[in-house]
Amino acid sequence: MAFRRNPRDEVGGLAQEVVDEITWYMREHKITRADLATSLGVSPGRVSQILSGDENLTLRTLSAVVDALGARLELTLGDAEDSPAALA
Repeated sequence: MAFRRNPRDEVGGLAQEVVDEITWYMREHKITRADLATSLGVSPGRVSQILSGDENLTLRTLSAVVDALGARLELTLGDAEDSPAALA
């Protein structure tokens, strides 16, 4: 997954980064929240909850969103340079 900004510059963690990527994709492909709600078979309010960044997205929900967008999710795990939380 290629993020549009450096995730280390922001607070919010992985869930916010994923939401940012989804909203970027929607903007680039001119997909509205209402369009996504229709594709998912949920209310626009539920889409707002998903895209708020406050929700703990499950892999199932993320998969449903990606499928509804007609997109592909790519995930790359790399070394966390100078991260105090990195395992030694």
